[in-house]
Amino acid sequence: MLDSIISLLAGIGAFMIGFKIMSESIEKTSNKGLKKIFFNKKNNAFVGVGVGLAATALIQSSSATTVMVVGFVNAGVMNLFQATAIIMGANIGTTITAQIVALQSFDFGLFAMLFAFIGIFMNLLFKDDRVKTIGYALAGVGLLFLGLRFMSDAMSVVKENQAVVDVFSKISNPFLLLAIGMVTTALVQSSSTVTTIIISMAAAGITIGSGGNSVLYVILGTNIGTCVTALLSSIGAGANAKRASIIHLMFNVFGSLIFLILLLCWKDFMVDTFASWFKAPTTQIAMFHTFFNILSTLIFLPFINLFVKTANFIVKDKKNEKKKLIFMDKRMLQTPSIALAQLANEVSYMLDESFKILKISFDGFMNKDVVSRDIVVKKNDKLEKMSSEITEYLVEISSADVSVREEKTISQFHRNLADILRIGELGDNITKYTSAVVNNKLEFSDQVITEFGKLYETIEGLYQMVSKQFNNHHANVLADINIQEDKIDDMRRELVEGHLARLKEGTCQPQSSGVFINLVNNLERAADHLTYIVEIQK
Repeated sequence: MLDSIISLLAGIGAFMIGFKIMSESIEKTSNKGLKKIFFNKKNNAFVGVGVGLAATALIQSSSATTVMVVGFVNAGVMNLFQATAIIMGANIGTTITAQIVALQSFDFGLFAMLFAFIGIFMNLLFKDDRVKTIGYALAGVGLLFLGLRFMSDAMSVVKENQAVVDVFSKISNPFLLLAIGMVTTALVQSSSTVTTIIISMAAAGITIGSGGNSVLYVILGTNIGTCVTALLSSIGAGANAKRASIIHLMFNVFGSLIFLILLLCWKDFMVDTFASWFKAPTTQIAMFHTFFNILSTLIFLPFINLFVKTANFIVKDKKNEKKKLIFMDKRMLQTPSIALAQLANEVSYMLDESFKILKISFDGFMNKDVVSRDIVVKKNDKLEKMSSEITEYLVEISSADVSVREEKTISQFHRNLADILRIGELGDNITKYTSAVVNNKLEFSDQVITEFGKLYETIEGLYQMVSKQFNNHHANVLADINIQEDKIDDMRRELVEGHLARLKEGTCQPQSSGVFINLVNNLERAADHLTYIVEIQK
């Protein structure tokens, strides 16, 4: 008996490892598609359900999808209507796992174990990263079915122990079975794992309860228990994130209650429907799991706005709720491709803020406004804090198993942050020149002021090109950026030469020389840092 328990635990371990390897590898190979799926901004319920279904089918975890949705809502990049539709779709997408597990009743399961051998050799023999990742995904599938075989064999031995079989058969109270499903899933934090064990028991011929609908009550319980992950992830989050997790709970609880009443009233539901349609008990359970989630979604889809209103009523807005980062949330870190896409938005926001600092400081210089320095200092402090937090995120993402392309993106962002902060610092320098002009009562001719303005306008044009290229790598404005940067270099040189000529002629104050040259050089250096931001995308 001890051997069987060890085999069962080993099987569960192999299954979970295989499942993790498979889902992470699939995510890597489909990171572009995953980003397109999640960043669909349409406020359409059916589109949302499709997004949730597709994302969960790729990630193979409704909990992971829901936690990410909570993160998106908390970051303010997804509204509650979209989140609710995606959560509904995720519940359907997670049933694919049960369908895969149910395949162990067929000969396919034996051959699927060979994927472990094929996949690992693909990873070892090929140099192409994509082929290696596909190999890992196949190896994960093989381990998954190997784990199922261990579990099935262990269950077959357990079935021979009448005392154990009697324990399972005597648990017939529907509410107790529902509670077992809830508590077990809440502890494991994976409805897929609990459903897998239930299906493996069915494959071994171990009956839960008195048969009939009994096993279905446990399945309903797992559906409620899986909400714990999202609820835990919303702790410490904003009001909207809490609302998203509450909506997830309401949807799963209400759906489970409707089917609980149906099963209590229709005691031969399993026998009259799925048992008559599908011969294998494993397929019957898997098909009920899918049917239940699809039907629940169809029932509640028209009431998404009601779910949102109820969640808004239950969770009130926090007063003075502040966020350091605008688009990013730690809940997204479990999916590096999504996290990096959101960090790109964060870095883009920082780029915009750094150029605002440059604009505020330059306008302050032109208007001899020393008060602008206070604004610049505060904005630079904010940029420093954002940069520090983004760096922490990047380090956390780097510690995960990321692709070569993602590592390159992470390195890119580190360098981008340095350039962005430098632009803000150059703006701070310009405020000091403003103070020097005011304190020393320096004057510049109208011609010089006009030339300063033209230089800044050219730099502003460069910033717009850089922003376009950064936010869309296929904007194809790199050539124009280089031309604009060369133009700025020429303008700086002409300005300095003109200033030196005026000094010789005696038409320019010598005291203004330091301010003039430093201002022009700082503006040109800001243009250099703008160019560096997109040069590394080549």
